[in-house]
Amino acid sequence: MKNYETTFIVDPVLSGEEIKATAQTYVDHLTSEGCEIVHVDEMGLRQLAYPINKRTSGVYYCVEFAANAGDIVDRVELALRRDERIMRFLTVTLDKYGVKYNEDKRKGLIGKVKSKKKADKDNKRDDRRSSKSGGKKDAPKRKEAPKAAAPAPKEEEE
Repeated sequence: MKNYETTFIVDPVLSGEEIKATAQTYVDHLTSEGCEIVHVDEMGLRQLAYPINKRTSGVYYCVEFAANAGDIVDRVELALRRDERIMRFLTVTLDKYGVKYNEDKRKGLIGKVKSKKKADKDNKRDDRRSSKSGGKKDAPKRKEAPKAAAPAPKEEEE
């Protein structure tokens, strides 16, 4: 079985139920074609890089699935093209690295959140730096420039 990922943008003007129904339509379409749905990710409302159909935002969905035949992708893309609720779509074939990346992302191994071990390691490193510099974090040591002696005031004679 080959793994595929289809990402599509739904028109944000629709109501919340209509948006979810649109995504569910394509999930149902894939399952009826004999595909195995691996994961459905609703990414939510996001700003677009450029306007599409006079819209500046859209609701993103990503459906990861496995299929035996590649002609299923053609039929799904045809349905996406014909649907006025879909602003853009992209279907890609995932290789073994893409599948592994998506699995790790779902498990939380990849993302913006630091793992606890790495955060602890960074804190220890900061503690060592602060103890070496006398409690000041990353404070550069500066040499003070010698102060120039001020000219002595002239005494006035009477």
